[in-house]
Amino acid sequence: MGLTAKIRTRDGWAVSHAVVTVTDMTGTQVLRAEADTEGAVRDATELAPGAYTVIVTAVGYAPAASSAIVTASGRAEVGTVTLARQGGTELPPPGPWTIDPVHSSVAAVAQHLGISSVHGRFTEFGGTIEIAPDDVTKSRVEAVIKAASIDTGNGMRDGHLKSADFLDVEQHPEITYRSTGVTAAGSDRWTVHGDLSMHGVVRPVDLDLAYLGTGADPWGGTRAAFRATAELHREDFAMNYNQVLQAGIAAIGTTLRVELDIQAVQGDSLPQA
Repeated sequence: MGLTAKIRTRDGWAVSHAVVTVTDMTGTQVLRAEADTEGAVRDATELAPGAYTVIVTAVGYAPAASSAIVTASGRAEVGTVTLARQGGTELPPPGPWTIDPVHSSVAAVAQHLGISSVHGRFTEFGGTIEIAPDDVTKSRVEAVIKAASIDTGNGMRDGHLKSADFLDVEQHPEITYRSTGVTAAGSDRWTVHGDLSMHGVVRPVDLDLAYLGTGADPWGGTRAAFRATAELHREDFAMNYNQVLQAGIAAIGTTLRVELDIQAVQGDSLPQA
C-alpha cells in the first residue's frame, strides 16, 4: 500500500469528498487519490523513497498541507488529517436532519407591565434541516408550528393569545419558517436568513444560530444540537392589540424574544418509538 490517510472534520466526521495530492520536492504531482465514503484514502502506488508534500482539499474546507517521508518500503502513512470549515465553525455531516420535538423547545419571552417577563412556548412543531455538501451557505431549514399549541402556564392568557387579538389560530393555524440563506457570523456562529409566516403576514426574520455539536443517542441514531434566537415585533405581523395602564405602560410588550433549543436526528424521518 503506497498511501494511507484518514480525512476528518474537527468533530471527527469523515470527509468523503476529499482529494489527496502528493508532490515531490520539485513540485511535481506524483499521486492523486480520493477518499472513500468513510473518509479513508488507500492507494497502492509505490513511491520512491524521499520527502514529499501531501495536500488535502475538499469543497467547503480550508486546504491542509503536511510533509511526508517515504522510506524504502515505498509507503506514505499520513495518518489522520483534520480539515477546518471555510467561513465558519463546524456543522453536522451533509444531508437531511429531522427536528425532534420531544427533545426540542420553541419559546418566546415578552415584557409584562414594564417590569418583568412572560414566558411561553409552543408544544407542537416539526421541521427539517438540510446541510449542503458542497457549500454550507446553501443549507436549508423549514419548520411548522401549530399556533394553537401556545402555552404560557395560564389558561385565560393562552385563550387570549389564540384569539383574533393575537395569533387568531382559527384563521391562521400554522406558523411557518423557511430559510433563504445562511452566512457565517463569526468563528462560532451563523446567521440563518428566512421568511416567517405568522398571523397571515410574511416577514424576513434572521436567526442567530449556534451549533452545539453532535453525538450518538440511545436508539442507535446520531443527533445534532442547535441554539438560536431572534427578535420579533408584534406590529410587523398585524398584532396591534395592547392594554395601556394608567401610567402609560403597555401591559404586554411589543417586542418578543424567540429562543430555540433544537435537537435534530440524522436522516429524513424520526425513529419509530
